[in-house]
Amino acid sequence: MNWPNVSFIRVAANGINFEVATMGSGDCLALCLHGFPEHAYSWRHQMPLLARFGYRVWAPNLRGYGNTDSPSEVSAYQPRTLVEDVASLIKAANPKETLVIAHDLGAVLAWLLAMEQPQLIDRLVILNLPHPACFAREVRKPTQFFKSWYTLFFQLPWLPEFILGRRQGRGASELIRRTSCNPARFPDEALEIYRANAARPGGLAAMLNWYRGFFSSGGLKRFFGRDIPTIRIPTLFLWGDQDVALSLRTTLGTEKYVTDLTFRVFSGVSHWIQQEAPDEVNAMIEAWLLGRRVPEYSELRASH
Repeated sequence: MNWPNVSFIRVAANGINFEVATMGSGDCLALCLHGFPEHAYSWRHQMPLLARFGYRVWAPNLRGYGNTDSPSEVSAYQPRTLVEDVASLIKAANPKETLVIAHDLGAVLAWLLAMEQPQLIDRLVILNLPHPACFAREVRKPTQFFKSWYTLFFQLPWLPEFILGRRQGRGASELIRRTSCNPARFPDEALEIYRANAARPGGLAAMLNWYRGFFSSGGLKRFFGRDIPTIRIPTLFLWGDQDVALSLRTTLGTEKYVTDLTFRVFSGVSHWIQQEAPDEVNAMIEAWLLGRRVPEYSELRASH
């Protein structure tokens, strides 16, 4: 893997061993949480920025990914366990402050941790994953229900693994390029990392068990009620509006649940936002961390 200035460490947390890509040093932690079917490598464009800002950057391969332990049983992927993985990683780092930056399923964990253990997070960046209460509202409507069909498909035994595992894992890796709006941002060397990740013995089953564990634990039921903790952590929320799996409507009303919210939409950008529009994502993160006005996507595009 050609990944300049990155080293890998092993971190014991919540009863398993994590493979963590690291860069930078300091008392403040930037914890980067990837999504499905990705890898810590999905943060390759953001890690140098965060390290320059003085963060010790950790991008773990989450439970079931890369060289992190990948238990085979679905019960090991309950949301409560996965959230505790993140909490335990933060505690293992023992930082003075923590920035959590998260995408897709990693952002599910970030939202939940921000609600359940807010004392662990000082700043939060979310990319293309709605607040669970907003998603729970929209998934009961036809548009988002049909966009989410694949989550039901993933509940089937063996068939999702067979399809995504075709051609030594290329079914999973090429899914990313096919659903992007700028395939050139996903060169063969990047897809090879995702392919190898999916091709690990038992790897795809472990990755899909995130979805199976979520359903077996009751899914979104607790977000249909009104007793939802308010998030008071400063939050930057970035959204590519050409997400094939998530409607822009799932972002509406986020401000009801997050008191200090900065929201920006990336027009014409897909779900894979931090890899497809890395310069604009980084410019917004930089402005936000510096306490400056966060520019709109159109402004950043016009300045190029």
